[in-house]
Amino acid sequence: MKCKLPEEVSKLTKLTELRLSGNSFTGKLPSFESLKNLRKLEIQASGFEGPVPQGISVLTGMNELRISDLTGSASEFPPLENMTGLTRLMLRNCNISGKIPPYIANMPQLKILDLSFNRLEGQIPDLGHLDSLEILFLTRNRLTGPIHDWIRSRNSKYSIDLSYNNFNENSEPTTCRETLNLFKSYNSTKKSELAKCLSSNPCSKNWYSVHINCGGERVTIGDTTYEADEDSAGAAKFFYRKKSWGASNTGYFWDRPIALNEYKATNVSSIKGNDSELYTTARLSALSLTYYGRCLANGNYTVTLHFAEIVIRDNRSFQSLGKRMFDVYIQGERKLKDFDIRTDAGGVDKALPRTFQAVVEDGILEVRFQYAGKGTTAVPIKGTYGPLISAISFEANFKPHSNHKRMAHIIAGAVASSLILLFTIFFVAWRRSRNRISKEEELRGLDLLTGVFTIRQIKAATNNFDAANKIGEGGFGSVYKGTLLDGTVIAVKQLSSKSKQGNREFVNEIGMISCLQHPNLVKLYGCCAEGNQLLMVYEYLENNSLARALFGPEEHRLKIDWPTRQNISIGIAKGLAFLHEESSLKIVHRDIKATNVLLDKKLNPKISDFGLAKLDDEDKTHISTRVAGTIGYMAPEYALWGYLTYKADVYSFGVVALEIVAGKNNMKYRPNQKFVCLLDWALLLQKQGKLMELVDETLGSDFKQDEALRMINVALLCTNPSPALRPTMSAVVSILEDHLDLPEFNLESRFYDDDDHLKFQGLRDKYNEMLSLSQSQTHTHSSNVTGRDYFSTTSEST
Repeated sequence: MKCKLPEEVSKLTKLTELRLSGNSFTGKLPSFESLKNLRKLEIQASGFEGPVPQGISVLTGMNELRISDLTGSASEFPPLENMTGLTRLMLRNCNISGKIPPYIANMPQLKILDLSFNRLEGQIPDLGHLDSLEILFLTRNRLTGPIHDWIRSRNSKYSIDLSYNNFNENSEPTTCRETLNLFKSYNSTKKSELAKCLSSNPCSKNWYSVHINCGGERVTIGDTTYEADEDSAGAAKFFYRKKSWGASNTGYFWDRPIALNEYKATNVSSIKGNDSELYTTARLSALSLTYYGRCLANGNYTVTLHFAEIVIRDNRSFQSLGKRMFDVYIQGERKLKDFDIRTDAGGVDKALPRTFQAVVEDGILEVRFQYAGKGTTAVPIKGTYGPLISAISFEANFKPHSNHKRMAHIIAGAVASSLILLFTIFFVAWRRSRNRISKEEELRGLDLLTGVFTIRQIKAATNNFDAANKIGEGGFGSVYKGTLLDGTVIAVKQLSSKSKQGNREFVNEIGMISCLQHPNLVKLYGCCAEGNQLLMVYEYLENNSLARALFGPEEHRLKIDWPTRQNISIGIAKGLAFLHEESSLKIVHRDIKATNVLLDKKLNPKISDFGLAKLDDEDKTHISTRVAGTIGYMAPEYALWGYLTYKADVYSFGVVALEIVAGKNNMKYRPNQKFVCLLDWALLLQKQGKLMELVDETLGSDFKQDEALRMINVALLCTNPSPALRPTMSAVVSILEDHLDLPEFNLESRFYDDDDHLKFQGLRDKYNEMLSLSQSQTHTHSSNVTGRDYFSTTSEST
């Protein structure tokens, strides 16, 4: 249960040690100014919001300061210059920005300095004269400049971690051995250089599978051999140099230091099963443990992680009191949060394999296990609270073939020049015009980016496209739920034989989405092109579409509370901001609507259906194109004139945001004949000052009025008839997250009140006529969209 720290704590003026870890406190971190006798302060993963308070500077007698995992926005480094007696200083994952202050060098007794996982910039100050300093962790910041000689000169008894920073080119270690000794002193963007340092030889071949028995000897399970992983580790060290993989560890067990060989765990009992040998050993880490597959062929992979709790015991001794929680990241994306092996497995000494999908684009596949401050630290079990992993497998979802390497170079070049879409379309058209090969062969080149599935695999997964597995239908065709042999649940989008535009959109969607990776974009696992079958295989999203959840058939609607609606809106906005501004390929989606927003198990939104997407040429003000999309979501300038910019997606987002607030379909909601759609009604309510009437009545009073009003105003801002007055999607994200004020965009500048924009009245009227006409025609596109749509695709029309 969340609660605030009692004010009475400030009255404990004789307190010398205070630990607030693994709790659920809320609110700002208190200053502790009255606790001037404190010698040790520990605050870890307790739900407090930063920044570290300025008033902490009065605690001049502090020996150990340990604060981690604060929520909130970026803040400056706290004033600790008077704490000259500190021996241990941890400010980890506290959103601290700016430079490392030089006064750290005036702490002569400092033994441990951990400033990992912040936003620190600039050079590392000269700490070379701190003779007591033994551990220096500056992991995952934004540090630049040279790596000083005093760092290089530290001998092997020191633990130094400078990983994931942005050091200058000329400051990089000159040899792989030097990199290994300094533990990942490299730029975060140079994974290919890292890969070279994981082996004395460059990549001589591509690997399609990697199997590692973490912390143990070489083991063969069935037809699979797991490589040995027996080398000694340490608090900060690269500890392998294998041909196809490598690994690194960082983190120091503060409460109970352990020997180097004890960064591995050995099971004291037995685990039943054919693969029991995988669970006799495991790797441990106090903070972050990373495994890298290297020299891998590019494409889609299945990652299997083998877990078993073999350290904490289920008995009546103190060993049963420990609790282990950590996060798991694959290719930088968090897959598991607050993962507790014992809880998920239903006890200790129970095998718990977990499978995930990942995309390899540069030959590197990275899996990271990170302790985020939660769990037990004080219980006297060595290495209790950090990550633990028993075995790892990387397995390609495609089969190697002879021309794989040649085609990989072709497509890699296309991606680098931002012409992959054009290349794919013209390539297929050229081959088709000569009628020399089959459709399957025409699209074979795409397999390198998306993974290959056979029709036999997909039929097995969907039970031969059983009607019971059908979960949606759109203009493209049907969508089926399926389960692969490894247990991965998928959604299969099948091209309808009646779809005239299906071939073009199939190529277009694969060309687009195979280049994109973002938490708020649906993941494409692969495709199939055999005979006359065109199939796309996506991740399965349990809660179908946003449209069905909000205003689909009654039996399919979900009760979505206000915080979740807020998160859905922000997630959609972040996905669009990525497409428009952050991706290497700038893309206009062209068909943003509630049907094309899918919801996962936790109701996180993912944008789908890229069949109509267009590459946005930044050198041009707009694209003149045939109109394609869905009436009611298209921006007026695009629907009427074919004038396309990324602001068309902004308009569509505004309509979806209104639907999220109101719980009503824009095209189907007409309170009376005076209104064409939900947006028209919202504009009148804005003029009358009654915007709160828009809020979904099913929410009752269980919502925050200021957040609801902000979202409505953002939606109306995005649907401004003038594209020039619509904000960017990154600005929308900032507004919704309350980091940016609405007045900066002059919310009142709609055509209702601003004489300078009366010219858009005619545009609005003409567009409204189109909406009214579309609603009266049963053959319009929108009338074919049902609550069961999943990855629906619309047709182009002039």
